[in-house]
Amino acid sequence: MTNAPQHPPRPLATTIATTATTYDVVVVGGGAAGLSAGLTLARARRRVLVVDAGEPRNAPAAGVHGFLTRDGIAPRELTRLGRAEVEQVGGEVVDGTVTRLERGGGEPGDASVAEASATGADAGGASSFTVSLTTQGGDDRVVRARRVVVTTGLTDELPDVDGLAERWGRDVVHCPYCHGWEIRDQVIGVLGTTPFAVHQAMMFRQWSDRVTLFVHEAPEPTDDEWERLAARGVQVVTGRVRSLRVEGDALTGVVVDGAPVVPVDALAVAAAVRPNGDLLEPLGLVHEPHPMGLGTVIASDPLTGATTVPGLYLAGNVADARMQVVTAAASGVGIAVAVNMDLITEDTDLAVAERRRPFGVRAEAENTTRVLGDRRHGLRHGLEGARR
Repeated sequence: MTNAPQHPPRPLATTIATTATTYDVVVVGGGAAGLSAGLTLARARRRVLVVDAGEPRNAPAAGVHGFLTRDGIAPRELTRLGRAEVEQVGGEVVDGTVTRLERGGGEPGDASVAEASATGADAGGASSFTVSLTTQGGDDRVVRARRVVVTTGLTDELPDVDGLAERWGRDVVHCPYCHGWEIRDQVIGVLGTTPFAVHQAMMFRQWSDRVTLFVHEAPEPTDDEWERLAARGVQVVTGRVRSLRVEGDALTGVVVDGAPVVPVDALAVAAAVRPNGDLLEPLGLVHEPHPMGLGTVIASDPLTGATTVPGLYLAGNVADARMQVVTAAASGVGIAVAVNMDLITEDTDLAVAERRRPFGVRAEAENTTRVLGDRRHGLRHGLEGARR
C-alpha cells in the first residue's frame, strides 16, 4: 500500500544544500533501517546521503511498539529524531525519490571520488553507481556513490475484503508482537489467508482468550489442528469473509457468507508481502517466491546484506519481511558495518597500489606533498638560498 509522506516539504535550500556529487554511500529509504545505516556510516566518517520518499509501511499506525525506550512513539516522530541524529554527525537527508540506479560512474583515482571520504581521501576509491533522484521540490539530481544501501521496505498486499484496507494499522493488524498488547483481552478475529492461519490464531490466543479463526481462503484445518484449536478455546468460522462491520469509527464485526455478523474488536491478517524493489530489477535483482508462501522476496546475504550486484546491499524489510521496527534498525547498523568494512578494504587496496606505483617525478611530487604539505615550499626556498 502507498501512504502519504510522513514529513512536510522542506525549504528547497535545506533539501539540496550539498554541492558534492560523489558519496561513499547513498542510502535509498529513510525509515528505521535507512536512518540507522546512515547514522552508523556517518559516524564512521563516511560521506552519506539518505534519500527518503516518505512512504513508510507503518504510516497508518498510531505508534511503534517493542522498541526499547521508544515504545508507543509515533512513526513520524521516530524518523524526525533519526534524521536529526544523522545530520548532527554530518550525514545528509533528502526528501525525494530515487528513480534509477546504474552501475559505473567513476574510476579509481578519480579526484571527485577521492574527496568523497574523510578518512580515505588519500586512497581514493571507485564510484560504483550513478544514482538519479527527484527531490520533493521537483528538482532532478544525479549523484555518484561508491556503495548503495537499499532500505525501501515492502508493501502489504491486503486481502480483497470490503472495508479492510481502511482499518489497516488501526484495528486490523498483522503482528502480535507489534499490536498484541494494545488489543489484549479483546475479541480478536484471525483472517485465514495462508497455510499458517492456525499458527497465527494460536499466537494471538496468548493475548486474549476470545479468539475466532475465520478460515476464509486458508486450507481447512487438519484433524490435529482442530483438536489444538478446541483445546485452547479458539472458535472457528468457515465460509468466505465478505466485509467488515464498522460503527462509530471502530471495528465491530465480520460479515461471512451464510452466517450472522460475527462480533470482533480487532482482526489479525497475514498479508502477502512484496518488497519495494522495482528499482533493482534493471540491475538483475528480481522478486522470487517467499519460501513460506507469504509473497515474494529479493535475495541478499542475511549477514552482510550483500546482493549479487557488487556494492549493492539490502537492509530492513526489503531484505526480510519478518523484521519489526527495532530489528530493522538493527539490520541497518549491521549492514552499515559490512559496507564500511568493504570500503576500508577498497581504500587500503588502492593505497597499496599507489605505494607500489613505479618511481617518477609525479610520484615523488605527490609523496613530498603528502609528507611535507606546505613545508615543501620552505624546503625548496632553503635549497635555492643554499645554491646562491
